[in-house]
Amino acid sequence: MIVERLDHVNIITDNLTQTAQFYAELLDLEARDGPPPMKPSQVQWMYDASGQAILHLNSADFPRMYERDVSPGSETGAIHHVALRCGDFDTVKARLDARDADYTVNDVPSISLKQIFTHDPDNVLLELNFFSG
Repeated sequence: MIVERLDHVNIITDNLTQTAQFYAELLDLEARDGPPPMKPSQVQWMYDASGQAILHLNSADFPRMYERDVSPGSETGAIHHVALRCGDFDTVKARLDARDADYTVNDVPSISLKQIFTHDPDNVLLELNFFSG
């Protein structure tokens, strides 16, 4: 097999602190500085419980190896959404309610799946998947 797993998603943001805080508070991801020579004021990597950096958050002024137009806060171009497999549906829903966040819940009982669709502070559409059973 060539593809082993999704490595990470890169999000360009106008407010690095707010975006890192959103993912930390909603999904219990841990913000860490990117590796040197990256500056902590420009890069935060968000780690899951297993120690995998699944989101790379970069400030709009961070130099990129491959330059292309990005507009933080606009819709995500050709990428429709980012899907994350999650646990603890009730906790995540309660956290969204506490933020007065806009979200949609979808239930797919045939595969024991509940989903939450919501946007991060940079308007990236998230599909949060909760499988039971």
